[in-house]
Amino acid sequence: MFKTLRPALVLFVLLSALTGLLYPLAVTGAAQALFPAQAEGSLVLRGGKPVGSALIGQNFSDPGHFWGRPSATAPMPYNGGASVGSNQGPLNPALVDAVKGRVEALRAADPANAQPVPVDLVTASASGLDPHISPAAAQYQAARVARVRGLSLDRVELLIEDHTEGPWLGLLGEARVNVLALNMALDAAAR
Repeated sequence: MFKTLRPALVLFVLLSALTGLLYPLAVTGAAQALFPAQAEGSLVLRGGKPVGSALIGQNFSDPGHFWGRPSATAPMPYNGGASVGSNQGPLNPALVDAVKGRVEALRAADPANAQPVPVDLVTASASGLDPHISPAAAQYQAARVARVRGLSLDRVELLIEDHTEGPWLGLLGEARVNVLALNMALDAAAR
């Protein structure tokens, strides 16, 4: 019996070492060598200290900053360890109530703004971690941010334009604005 089990056990140990140890080490090493910033989490640094990631949204609630998409993660917003969508359909009463509450919060933060609220400001992305908003969502918030910061609307709109990324390779996806990068530029402009 040992004669028939021995090849199976040897193969099990070899494949375990290959797929559980050698392959992950090789992939990690290649990622570190070829894409060091991405392999380290795409960290955004200010003064040599990490302030966030270019790939994960952050919870900005100060009216002087641009707000990102709502997060669907729990127990805290933008929790990278709990990446999940809400799985609520458009007719789900909980989603309808949440969207109404978010619209009311946006209207309360800028009562003079009569523009329609862009959908990405009131609905979470599939992962619940999206760091981007649409240029329309940034423009919707521009007057509020300019007023609270004491900056001209033209200056804030120029920052939005400077931080708008086009579709990948000019073809795939839509234009987007990284909220963390925009808010960091806004903080630098206010100095």
